[in-house]
Amino acid sequence: MFAIYKKELRSYFINAIGYVYVGVFLAAAALLCCYTTLVSNSYKTTSYFTMLIFSFIILIPLLTMKLFAEEKKLRTEQLLLTAPVSIWGMVMGKFLAASTLFVGTVLVSCINFFPMYSYANTERLADEYGTTHIGPVTGEIVACVVGIILIGLAFVAIGMFVSSLTENQLAAAVITVAIILVMLILDLLNQYINVYAIRFVISWFSVLSRFSNFTTGILDFSAILYYLSIAGVFLLLTVRVYDKRRWG
Repeated sequence: MFAIYKKELRSYFINAIGYVYVGVFLAAAALLCCYTTLVSNSYKTTSYFTMLIFSFIILIPLLTMKLFAEEKKLRTEQLLLTAPVSIWGMVMGKFLAASTLFVGTVLVSCINFFPMYSYANTERLADEYGTTHIGPVTGEIVACVVGIILIGLAFVAIGMFVSSLTENQLAAAVITVAIILVMLILDLLNQYINVYAIRFVISWFSVLSRFSNFTTGILDFSAILYYLSIAGVFLLLTVRVYDKRRWG
């Protein structure tokens, strides 16, 4: 598994995908942070993290589209299937490589908050309710970072599963974009539905509705379990795809 992990992590920077992903992610995060906090004269970071999650619609497929689709295209898939490593080891190696790049980029993007703390030494900004604060709330930022990392890991697992189904990287990216988009807009559909039972079910499956507690600085363990469960289910599905191919 560790050999596959190193190979996949290295492959991101052999071609342009890794550099493009990191560059686009950091640029988008910097612009969003500047626009939603300093330019808006607010320390409230809810809008920043919410918009960053929506940027995953494009960023995560860019990260995951090649994981298995490239192996099929280059006809190296059989080498993986006959390698002295379990299917779980192969899948986890690829997942951990993509997750390492994702989590590392998220943590690097946290430098965007340093200007807010520096600015807090000389200025007082108001939040969305008009309440004046002397600086950003660290607990909210930490909880939100944990939340978006968990959401990102779930989306990475989804992208991996889609990539395992096709050899066309563009098709894998488009399908992953569609799935993530649907998962993110589920909560927006509730305002147009009058049936409580349907609204309840949609809210239960919604990624964004479960993220709301993180924006108040609360580590919601039910949400953490939900995001980890999504990742686990799609990793299991990916393993089943390759179990079938190895013995089929």
